[in-house]
Amino acid sequence: MFKAYPYYRSRIVADAHMDIPPYHRGEVWAALLGVDGDTISTYAEIDKVTPTSTDRQIEVDIPRCHQYDELLSSPRAHQKFTRLLKAWVVSHPGLVYWQGLDSLTAPFLYLNFNNEALAYACLTAFIKKYLHKFFLRDNSAVIQEYLAKFCHLVAFHDPLLFSHLASIGFVPELYAIPWFLTMYTHVFPLSQIFHVWDTLLLHPASLALCVAAAILRHLRHQLLDFSFNDCILLFSDMPDINIEQVVKDSVDLHLETPVSLLYRHHAPPSSDRDTEQHLSGPLNDLSSITLAEQRSEICGRISGADVVRLSEALPGSLLVVDTRPQHLFQTGSLMNAWNAPGELWMREGDSPSEDGGPQLVLEQAKLRAVGKMAVVVMGTKAAHHLTLQVS
Repeated sequence: MFKAYPYYRSRIVADAHMDIPPYHRGEVWAALLGVDGDTISTYAEIDKVTPTSTDRQIEVDIPRCHQYDELLSSPRAHQKFTRLLKAWVVSHPGLVYWQGLDSLTAPFLYLNFNNEALAYACLTAFIKKYLHKFFLRDNSAVIQEYLAKFCHLVAFHDPLLFSHLASIGFVPELYAIPWFLTMYTHVFPLSQIFHVWDTLLLHPASLALCVAAAILRHLRHQLLDFSFNDCILLFSDMPDINIEQVVKDSVDLHLETPVSLLYRHHAPPSSDRDTEQHLSGPLNDLSSITLAEQRSEICGRISGADVVRLSEALPGSLLVVDTRPQHLFQTGSLMNAWNAPGELWMREGDSPSEDGGPQLVLEQAKLRAVGKMAVVVMGTKAAHHLTLQVS
């Protein structure tokens, strides 16, 4: 099949969903990434000799990159590492070398040790799809949006854990940036990365967020009992985890997550038709949401179309709280939605009134939420910060 690639690409992808033989992993990954064309000539034309401003940093990083592995710790591997990293930097003048690029390169070099050109092509295709804009000189907006989406994902699936971590100040900025910037290659050994990436390469880029959420799920019982310092110590050196279970959970989380919850302004153009269809049309437009709004909101927004899909797919499992004024609610709303106008909600820092109005609304919401899979607040933003409490 590989000799007939790309003609047999669809068959390779189908077989990869069942299993990826370790011996052919490098070739399969290249097919999954859509690598095509004359990779040897392309790589040969890149100047990998002329000194650049990043050479010193590359020299420092390589001797620390997966050096437990006999192959990657060899002098020849270090030479190949250097050429690959210099080639990527030179051929992407609009991007910069960030620490962690060496870790990203390691799996491709390991699998294509005798074919640097293919390793380079795979690295380039991988970054384009899974780390779009992460290597900009100023990548702060990209990173912050990614972290905000991760927070929303955790809040959606595990509000109790999210609330606990937020209450002790253990925010993703303290531990998750190396996960995402290196797609976990900085925290897991190659043997585990192969399992993670075998699945990652078969899914949209948003699966990477679900891998992080699955890691937290795996450590959930510990984290719920831990203080801030305990959490810092736990993630300073990633504990042993069941990587197979993490991968399985990440796929399950991805399937259970509304597509619009994972929408990012800085995501690469999607090649996934289902994703494009889910995020097209007036009921799906999330482009007007600013980064400041995403970071300030505890719970992420989902599109109107996703709310409709959830209510139809899971009848009786969704509590829809419509916070619009009553006169607007009466003009039309989702079936079985509960109208609780935004002005009735107790805002953070408010004291309960004598008549118990806002507090009563909150208590009613909690009672209505019992046994529900999720709570959706639609209408005004007045009550969005209470969604976790209700959940």
